[in-house]
Parts: sequence; C-alpha cells; structure tokens
Amino acid sequence: MKLRIMNGRLRWICGSSSYLDSIESHCPRGVRSLGARTLKGPVGTPGLQDMKEQYLIDLDLRRVASFSPDVLIVGSGIAAISAALVAAEDASVLLVTKNILQESNTYYAQGGVAVSLDPTDNPEGHLRDTLVAGAGLCDEAAVRKLVTEGPARVKQLIAWGTPFDRENGQIAFTLEGGHSHNRIIHADGDATGRAIEVNLLQRIHEHPNISVLENHFAVDLLHRDNVCYGIVALDSKSGKFIKIEAKATILATGGLGQIYRETTNPEVATGDGMAMAFRAGATLQDMEFVQFHPTTLYLAGAKRHLITEAVRGEGAHLLNIKGERFMARYHERGELAPRDVVARAMYKELVATESTHVFLSMAHLDPEMIRARFPNLCKMLAQYRLDPNKDKIPVRPACHYMMGGVKTDLHARTDVHRLLAAGEVANAGVHGANRLASNSLLEGLVFGHEAGIEAIKLSAGSQNTYSGKQVRKVIATDNLPLDVWDVRNSLRSLVSRSAGLVRHVDPMTNAIQMLDFWQKYVYAEEFTSVAGLELQNMLSCAELILRCALKREESRGAHQRSDFPQTDDKNCKHHSTISRKQYE
Repeated sequence: MKLRIMNGRLRWICGSSSYLDSIESHCPRGVRSLGARTLKGPVGTPGLQDMKEQYLIDLDLRRVASFSPDVLIVGSGIAAISAALVAAEDASVLLVTKNILQESNTYYAQGGVAVSLDPTDNPEGHLRDTLVAGAGLCDEAAVRKLVTEGPARVKQLIAWGTPFDRENGQIAFTLEGGHSHNRIIHADGDATGRAIEVNLLQRIHEHPNISVLENHFAVDLLHRDNVCYGIVALDSKSGKFIKIEAKATILATGGLGQIYRETTNPEVATGDGMAMAFRAGATLQDMEFVQFHPTTLYLAGAKRHLITEAVRGEGAHLLNIKGERFMARYHERGELAPRDVVARAMYKELVATESTHVFLSMAHLDPEMIRARFPNLCKMLAQYRLDPNKDKIPVRPACHYMMGGVKTDLHARTDVHRLLAAGEVANAGVHGANRLASNSLLEGLVFGHEAGIEAIKLSAGSQNTYSGKQVRKVIATDNLPLDVWDVRNSLRSLVSRSAGLVRHVDPMTNAIQMLDFWQKYVYAEEFTSVAGLELQNMLSCAELILRCALKREESRGAHQRSDFPQTDDKNCKHHSTISRKQYE
C-alpha cells in the first residue's frame, strides 16, 4: 500500500515502496500521518526514485577529450577559490565553472563577513548568536570551527590586500540582524563579495598550479561503487562533452535560488551540485530550510535587487503600507531580529494589509553616511528614480540562501569517497534552520580551506581511473516537443507558491503531483544544452525540498508550516537526510 495524490488529497492505493522511504525522520506524528509510503508518481513516471544509477546523458567516454588534474574543483565562488589556493600548494588544480569566474553568489554579495576580530568581541559570542539563529539545529562543533578558525582566514584576506573598509586606520565593524556585537566587516561599502572575489581571482590567475575552464557545465559526477572519479562536462560554446578525472573532486557550485520566481541569486544558481551529488549517491541534509532575505526591491518589472541587511544595521526602519513601524510587535530587537523572524513579520503585515510590499525607510538617517556606506545601493536606486534620503523603498522577501545541501563532516568530506563539498552547496551543520547574517562568506573561507587541505591528502595517494567506457542514461529517451523556458518559469512559480515563506500540506502535495507530471517528459529528454540540463537539476532540487518540507511537521527557523505552526523539539529536533542509497 502507498499514498497517492487524488484531487489534492492523500489516498491509500496499492503499489511499491515510495520516495519518502528515503527520508530519515524521527518525527512520530509524521510517521503516523504520512506512513512509510507516500506520494509516488504514476507507474513509469521518471521521478527521483528512478534515478538510481542515472546519468543525464548517454556518452561514449572513449570519444571525448579527457583531462586529469590531481584536484578538480567545480565552481568559482569564495569556497571554490579558497579550496583551489590551498590545494595548489601541493597539487595540480583544475577549476571548472559554467559561466565566467566572476559569475557567482560571492561576487554579488553585498553584506559583509561576520568575524570576531574586534578586541571587545570573542568567538564565544559569535558562537552563541549563530546557535540562537539556527533554531536548535546547528551542529556546535561545526559552528565552533567556523568562529574560531574564521579570524585566521580573514586575516589572510587582509594580508592579501582585500580592501576592507576602515575608520581611523582600523578595520570598521558594523552590526547586522541577529548579532549581539558589531562584528561585520565590509569592503567598498556594500560590495564586499565583489572586492573579495576580485582579489582572490587575481591570485588564481597568477598561480602556476591552477588551470581554469570557463563556460563548462558540469553535467554529472563520474561515480561507481561509492567512489567519485571526476565529472563529465559540457563545453557550452562548442557543444562538446569532455571527461575530467581527478584524485579529489570538490563541489563548490553554490545554491539553487533560481527555482524560485523571486530570488536574489544570479541566473547560474540552479542547484546543479546538489542534484549531481544526489544522483551519485551522496546524502543531502536539511533541504527544507531555504532562507528568504527580508529586503529585496519590489517594483513591477524590476529585477529583485538585494538591499543588504547592513542598512537595517545602520538604523533603517521597516514600515507597513500604512506607514507604521511594525517589527516591535514581533520581536524585542525590532528590525535587527534574525532574518527568519523579520521575513515572517513582513509576510504577516502583507496579509493583514492586503498589500504586495512594505517599505524600507532611511530618510531619518544621515545622508552623507548613506552615500558613503552604501554607494552601490544608492546607484542602483537612482536607476529607478528613488532617493534613499527622501523616498520609502518598496521591499518584500525573496529566496536568498539554501541552508541545506550535500552533507559533509568537519573536513568537507561527503559520504562518497573522494568527493568533497564546501560553501552553499554543502551542509556542514553551521547554519541549522536559519543562517545568521554574514556567516556565509566566512563559511566559504573556512570550509573551502578545509576542502583544499583534504584534497591535498587525497592527491598524495593513487586512484584507479574510471573503468567504465561510457555513461548511460537509465530512463529511455523520447523526442518530445518541449519548451524548456516555459517549464522553467512554471516550475519557479510553483515552488514559490508551495515552498515559500509559509507552507501547508495541500499546496505541497499538489506541487509534487505537478512535478511528477513534468518529470515524466523532462527527465526522459536527453539535453545537449545548458538550459535543458539545468531544468532537470531544478526539478530534482524542487522535489527534494518539497519532500523534506512535507516530512517536517513543525515550524522551525526558515521552515514555517501553517498547519503545524509550533516548534516540536520533542519529536523533530533533528536533521533530515535523504539519499539515493536508501532506495537500494
């Protein structure tokens, strides 16, 4: 027996074991209400449960160009670059990215780096703030590693010439939501990520042991018997596939914001690393926890520009459509509450006032400070004829960061041998159910560095080459008419409605039914375009999020359910994990 969605409701029917058998959960109410079997698509539907040994393509590896670095790194953000610079000290490194090197979440990060370098601060305070924000699901050992090793990693950035902002010759520290101390450092005002990325990329280009392949899309991990051998990649310009074998492979591919209709993430953030790792047998953890940044510009037809948390750290106010400050009604720290609290408070105000946005007001702040502290924000707003010193800025929450990802230990190791992961694609337990502001760049530095150290150890040994002569797509292919961008846009709207700020069993189960329908023909297609391959990964990530969100029958951190509004520490204070191995 199993459950199926019929007319938007769960119904028991006959059938084989289901997808949710693969989710480890210790939530008794979840077991009672959903059972051990639920929500599998119709017979023959190529959903995630059919992707056991699946690659996305059929490819004869004897007929493609081959590369063999010691260490392969997929991605180009702060975690990838940090890992590359460490690994290159004792190994040859190939860094592969699907666009140009600068196109990453790191480059667009406005916020700063949270680090306890101020003499009046200490790692213990940073640890406490991170644990509080994580709503009971942070792994303390991982957080302690972050906050105690972070200062050394940031000092290295300073020594390398990263132009962090200063006051009276000293590094300037500012405050952001969820922090009890001024410990956020910035560069170029509100362009910290760009400043760090440019500085680190200069070192990448100068290093003799590091090679770079831009515009190469990592299609799948080469894997067999729980060992990773490298990747198969697509040269997006020539349309040709290549094989890259390595003694150590590091995933640093970033997040998945593009599966949501409104996101602060660049277009490259389509969850490719998480989907690849799932197909290769790696365990993914906490996929239900997606963070929504409270303040993104909301104008009809305009891109959803991020407005950094630091604006509220400097004293900006949130106003509802009536012009009233409202955050004091929801949290004692007002606008400086943790992100999940602020985003939910905004959502409640939108519902109560039947409006599409609230306002961010800086009019009461010093105009000179605003111009000096947030030059890029002022420039962006000017494009829309908005003056932060006079105008109220319309904002609303948008998908910003994925707390879940490929499960790793403290050394960036996954449960697939020779596969490492760091940065947003990974889940080392640092963020728990809700990421503390400005901890992400620090995580990339600390765990990217750790991945580089581990990669050196792996590269010192020997590894057999991938013995397979070809990779095969398990699901039979059909030549079906398919509008990739139409499905992609529909998917983003579906996920936004069903797995957004507030969730409920009915929209989520209906969404899974729709995903089953799309997967029936999208997974069956064999794409040779980046857009098509991205769509397959986006569908996988959407289902992973929804399945895990359905299983967590409580509200915690960034995961809020209107049908289970309370936090259930007794039954649900644990990580959720999901992997292909649990089908076998």
